[in-house]
Amino acid sequence: MSVTLTDYENRTRKAVAHYWKTLSEQSARQAKGDADRGRRSAVTGGKQMDGFCRLVNQLLIDNGLPEAHIYTSTKLELPGYFRPTKKWDMVVVYKDMLVAALEFKSQRGPSFGNNFNNRSEEAIGTGKDIETAFREKAFGASPRPWLGWLMLLEDCPASKRPVKVDEPHFEVFPEFWDTSYAQRYELLLRKLVLEKLFDSSALLMCTEAQGQIGDYTEPARDLGVKQFLAGLGAHVGKFLASL
Repeated sequence: MSVTLTDYENRTRKAVAHYWKTLSEQSARQAKGDADRGRRSAVTGGKQMDGFCRLVNQLLIDNGLPEAHIYTSTKLELPGYFRPTKKWDMVVVYKDMLVAALEFKSQRGPSFGNNFNNRSEEAIGTGKDIETAFREKAFGASPRPWLGWLMLLEDCPASKRPVKVDEPHFEVFPEFWDTSYAQRYELLLRKLVLEKLFDSSALLMCTEAQGQIGDYTEPARDLGVKQFLAGLGAHVGKFLASL
């Protein structure tokens, strides 16, 4: 079954540029002289990943899913197993069946350590929660939904510099030795799929200067945007064909 990926590269570039443009606009609204708070408020102010919502929204439409069944701003709550609900960044529901749920996340400097741990715990917990909720029939007669996690990471010295690990009692797995936060995100996203917590994940990186014009890199081929979108498109095509 063929998948339509019309102009996905240009649309991805627009999504990246939207991210940095939105951060700049949000930062400009913060009080002058409070740079740390301004950077944090910009990142947590929302809307900066809306370009990726539009990217995936168009992919779904191009592959036959009516837009009325794609939710990106309201009705984003899905039941969990360990908690009552989880609010996703994008939810696709068709004829009372959950088709897909996606998360679009980002991280910029200067602080990566605690934020990486928080993102890791969020991704692992989210995947396990919805997996178990599906097992317990939280979504009725829905076939297993497609789950995706996309990450946009700032490319800067702090994200690419090797970070030591503390091993006071036991050694960490060797793949974590001498790794940067960028490499740790690769490992995290790859393992989320390997352990079947998500169906696909993607990692994009760019400097702030590159991002302003939509330039980005994909540090790992198996975590690229094309395979991420193609996987979702194929799932939608198979779902619609089964109706």
